[in-house]
Amino acid sequence: MIDSATNRFPLEPEPEQGLPLAAVAVAPRTSASRMVADALRAAIVDGRLPPGAPLRQDAVAKHFSVSAIPVREALRQLESEGWTKVEMHKGATVAPLSADEAREIYEIRAALEGLALTLAMANHTDETLREVQALHEAAELERDPARYVARNEAFHMSLYAPAGRPQLLEMIEALHRRGERYLRVKFGLPEHKRVSDHEHGQLMRMVRRKDVAAAQKLIADHLLGTGELLYRLLSEQTPASNSPTRKRGAAQAAQNAQATQASMLAPRKRARRTNG
Repeated sequence: MIDSATNRFPLEPEPEQGLPLAAVAVAPRTSASRMVADALRAAIVDGRLPPGAPLRQDAVAKHFSVSAIPVREALRQLESEGWTKVEMHKGATVAPLSADEAREIYEIRAALEGLALTLAMANHTDETLREVQALHEAAELERDPARYVARNEAFHMSLYAPAGRPQLLEMIEALHRRGERYLRVKFGLPEHKRVSDHEHGQLMRMVRRKDVAAAQKLIADHLLGTGELLYRLLSEQTPASNSPTRKRGAAQAAQNAQATQASMLAPRKRARRTNG
C-alpha cells in the first residue's frame, strides 16, 4: 500500500516567488510538460525534492492539474538531463548526487568555457563589460545560495555572450543546468563563495586588459578547482552514509520527511489566485 505522504510533493513556492504553482495556467501539452519539468527541476535544485525522492506520475499530474502525458514527457526530459532516474517497476526518482558526475561536468565546462572566453574577449566592448561587471557585483552581494547559483550563471554567460557561437553557448548553458544542484553544495559554505567572488573579480580585470593567456588559465583553474572540491566533498559524504548508524538516521529522516510533507501538503481547499 502506497503511503499517502508520497502522493504529494513539496513544491509550494517561497512567498517572494510570485504566483503559486497551482495558479499557473497550463497551455498546450508542450507548454505543460515544460512547466512541469521546470518546476520539478527547481525543486530538486533547492532541495525540496532530495535525492531518492519518488516522482509518481499520478501525484505529479494531480498537483499540476495536467494529464499523464505531459508528466511523462517532463520526466523523460529530466532523465535525459540527469536530474532523475527511471527503474522498471519502480518509476522515477530524483537522481542521487555523484562525485564522479560533478567532477566531469566541471572538466567539460573548463574546456568549453575556456574556448568561449577566448572567442568573446576580442568582441567585448565597454558597454558589455559594464553589464558583466554589474552582474558580478550583484552576485557578490547575494547571500541566498539558490539565487547566487542563478547570478553565477548569469555572470558566466554574459562573459561569453560576445563569442557569437550559439551552439557552444547552448552546450555551456546545459552544463550549468546540470551542475546547479552540485554548485549549491559548494555555495552552501560561505568561504567557497568568497573565493569564487574573488576569482570572478580577477577574471574581469584580465578580460579588460585583453590578457587572453591569463584569463584562460584562471577560468580553467576556477572550474577545475570547483570540480575537485565537489568531488572531495561528495566522496567524503558517501562512506558515512553507509554506516549502520547513518542508515538508521536516514530511515528516521525519511519518515520525518514524509510526515512533514503530509502535514504541509494535506488535501487543501481550492486556493484563491493571487496577483503580484
